[in-house]
Amino acid sequence: MAYWNVQLAVETLKERLAAVRARIEAAAERARRDPADIALLAVTKLFPAAAVAEAYALGLREFGENYVQEFAGKAPELRGLPGARFHLIGHLQSNKSGLAAELFDCVQTVDSAKLARRLESAGRKLEVMLEVKLSGEAAKSGADPGELPELIAAVRECPHLALTGLMTMPPWSEDPEAARPHFRRLRELAGRHELRGLSMGMSHDLETAIEEGATCVRVGTALFGARKRA
Repeated sequence: MAYWNVQLAVETLKERLAAVRARIEAAAERARRDPADIALLAVTKLFPAAAVAEAYALGLREFGENYVQEFAGKAPELRGLPGARFHLIGHLQSNKSGLAAELFDCVQTVDSAKLARRLESAGRKLEVMLEVKLSGEAAKSGADPGELPELIAAVRECPHLALTGLMTMPPWSEDPEAARPHFRRLRELAGRHELRGLSMGMSHDLETAIEEGATCVRVGTALFGARKRA
């Protein structure tokens, strides 16, 4: 778990949050969009529950986690945060789908009909997004764009699942412009399949994502700093 010094972190987090919100507003203005249509998802993987609580106190309500087991350890400390919503943004193995459905409000990384059916079998209302793989990287998860019609149909057959859109993670590059073709492609796919939600963009390229239509940007480092283990 990353080190978190509460006394030092609160003011720093407040300043960073203001800076991130300013970036979102500026990018939205350039794109002639309403910043209220862009959700800021605070990515708290590897940070303790105390970091989530401090972010909540500063007004954040949407939080992203990558690992089911890690969040299972934090969740009991976070049950007293009314209105907080937790998104799984990391790859989900089918054998952890039941626990994920219990812990999260949204799973952004559904990439197969099998996984959708496993989440449905938990019997709990759950928002889902479909993760789309738009690069050739072997390490990346996600459905092929050509699989989307079948996958969308499978999810819509699941009465407990509410399909809200698509997400993607482009290849890492220090140049935020490198991600633009991937973000644009995801937007085109969402339009083709009449889906509104677009989860794309992180700390270093959120402006590019917003310019290409992101409705959710996933921001960790720009808020909480580098993830250095204790």
